[in-house]
Amino acid sequence: MNVLVLNAGSSSLKFQIIATDLERIRGHKDERLCRGEVDGFGEKSVFTFQSGDGPKHKSEVPTGDLSSALEKVLQFLLSGEAGVGKIRSKADVHAIGHRVVHGGERFKDSALIDNHVLQGIQDCIQLAPLHNPVNLQGIQAAQKLFGPQTPQVAVFDTSFHQTMPEHAYVYAIPYRYYEQQKIRRYGFHGTSHRYVASRYRALRGLTQEQTNVITLHLGNGCSVAAIRKGKSIDTSMGLTPLEGLVMGTRSGDLDPAVVSVVAQNERTDAQGVEKFLNTESGLKGVSGLSNDMRELLGAATASDRAKLAIEVFCYRARKYIGAYLAAMGGADAIIFTGGIGENSPEIRARICEGMEWAGLKIDSNQNREMIGKEGLIGSEDSKLQAYAIPTNEELLIARDTVRVIEGQE
Repeated sequence: MNVLVLNAGSSSLKFQIIATDLERIRGHKDERLCRGEVDGFGEKSVFTFQSGDGPKHKSEVPTGDLSSALEKVLQFLLSGEAGVGKIRSKADVHAIGHRVVHGGERFKDSALIDNHVLQGIQDCIQLAPLHNPVNLQGIQAAQKLFGPQTPQVAVFDTSFHQTMPEHAYVYAIPYRYYEQQKIRRYGFHGTSHRYVASRYRALRGLTQEQTNVITLHLGNGCSVAAIRKGKSIDTSMGLTPLEGLVMGTRSGDLDPAVVSVVAQNERTDAQGVEKFLNTESGLKGVSGLSNDMRELLGAATASDRAKLAIEVFCYRARKYIGAYLAAMGGADAIIFTGGIGENSPEIRARICEGMEWAGLKIDSNQNREMIGKEGLIGSEDSKLQAYAIPTNEELLIARDTVRVIEGQE
């Protein structure tokens, strides 16, 4: 089955085509046929494309909107220039999997898209006003282009965390806000946390019941999840992706009174404060230089604030590991993923510094070797192990699409 995976954003469209089926999933023999992105809708959209593991090609293509961008992608795939021999007509795309940010409490699993599911995504717009509308647009554009004969599946960022117990997701505010407005902790990055936990399970030859890990997705957006018996029991992001770890431009946890104090002092409103907490805070806000960890590591010897930003980032992550070890009653491993988690041995080592009390010891040589690769970074005698595992959310979406269509979800 050739599955087109779509990740629709407000000004970009990311895509992959993955050949997979139930047998390939069991044998981990899925094949990525191509991937690419249309970045910035308009006269000079940048189109990036890669066939298999071949070289990346970049060009400018005019696009009016998301729907136009998807049409351009399909035209390119069918033109022969793409070099994807298995895609010669629209009929060679057998199914489409969509990343959808918020499924609220309604969607605990991935779902075959029908009118009921579309309405459910629509109903969750109030919880993700920036993301769910464009996710819907992506679905509608694909439906128009491929027609009703091509099944489509929604895979939700939030669904993996729907196994959190009530005491983990309820905020200590008047309960009526949860009952009436569904204000609670939902968590995000679910596809990433779920993928690396399943990949760890495959590497170790474990069952889901034997999977007790803490996963850290560290990139421009960051979150950590406590996974007991293969299920999420807690995660750092909350009602929105703003809660939790320090991120590239997001503050993470803070005293809620900060909002009113800053709003009063800066003569702005709550929305104005929320904007700077999302776009001007985190690594960028503390350092005053950049939200890019690579730049901050390079500047740390000359800039006290760059050094401080790194220390705050690592300290917050270490605190969450400790908290989740307590919440889980111990774990077998911690797993690093995401752009920083996969590619920065220095940050991984700093986060794990002083964790010997928990039985965690990093092998410095192994840690340096694991850049963009999966493998053990803890010492062999470490009681609490550590791994680096590159995430692959698109593969998980493709696999879920197959499972839902085949009735195996």
